[in-house]
Amino acid sequence: MAQSVGIKDVARAAGVSVGTVSNVINRPDTVATETRARVLSAIDRLGYVRSESARQLRAGRSRIMGLLVLDMGNPFFVDVARGAERAARDAGLGVMVCNSAESAGEEAEYLSLFAEQRVRGVLLTPADATGRNIASFRRHGIPFVLVDRVAEGTAECSVSVDDVAGGALAVRHLIDAGHRSIAYVSGPPGFTQVRDRRTGALNALAEAGLGPDSLRELPTERLDVAAGRDAGARLLGLADRPTAVFCANDLLALGVLQAMYAAGVGVPGDLAIVGYDDIEFAAAAAVPLTSVRQPAVTMGALAAEMLLEETEEGAAGDAGGKRAHEHRRVVLQPELVVRRSSLSAR
Repeated sequence: MAQSVGIKDVARAAGVSVGTVSNVINRPDTVATETRARVLSAIDRLGYVRSESARQLRAGRSRIMGLLVLDMGNPFFVDVARGAERAARDAGLGVMVCNSAESAGEEAEYLSLFAEQRVRGVLLTPADATGRNIASFRRHGIPFVLVDRVAEGTAECSVSVDDVAGGALAVRHLIDAGHRSIAYVSGPPGFTQVRDRRTGALNALAEAGLGPDSLRELPTERLDVAAGRDAGARLLGLADRPTAVFCANDLLALGVLQAMYAAGVGVPGDLAIVGYDDIEFAAAAAVPLTSVRQPAVTMGALAAEMLLEETEEGAAGDAGGKRAHEHRRVVLQPELVVRRSSLSAR
């Protein structure tokens, strides 16, 4: 594990005393402009962040694990947090849960907070499709595990679900029910999960001898109920309305269901609906929702266990010369849960 940059490192790089660096951080108006600029340049170059938990770390290692998810309003991520919290608690740790709200900017702010607090490690579902936030965070030397995302082309651990297989399960079910024209309410295209579920849907269509034009995509800016209602309204306005819809998550599907109910469109008689995640509300909807189940609690627990494994091995390696942690990519399998929302074709 990489060494954290300390205030002495900044002082050495800037050619000033530790006290001067402290003044630049806490009382910048007391430091000459040229000296302040030199210190700030060293801070930026080295990636130094002030540790608010330094006193705790002097006594021992941090007992806090960070968890940063896309949307804590989505019960799927609540279940992920439950699994992570259970594993962390068993190890005597707490979990600091933060919500990026699908915003790359908010994600960057929370990752900076985790660095300031010198957390033991971080569980992260990325919101920034460019990877810049992860690249910036990596230089702090704090281990992290990607959750609900495969770590492609990186050295980190990850726990995810085979979303290509999940998308195929959903659309194969609709094809078997007699549907040949299907809409995909997809969410933001920058998210890997959204793209993978679309790939799976197209694979299922190809298996059935149907072309990609059999899938009408309706992208949304967010992955929530309001975005689903908006997609439902657009769906209602189509002259050649599809007979079925597959949604990238259950919140979108519940929004589409609300839009259909308000317009007097029967589900599943006029429109079959399949969601993704199988959150608790899916079974409790006015028309119980068919959904692709993700093992969210298991995903959170596994990710936390992998992070604990990495931090424990890293500490042992520093002290006792043990071999470095071996990163793993765990891919779980989804399961289709059939309910009334998709049981009959038009």
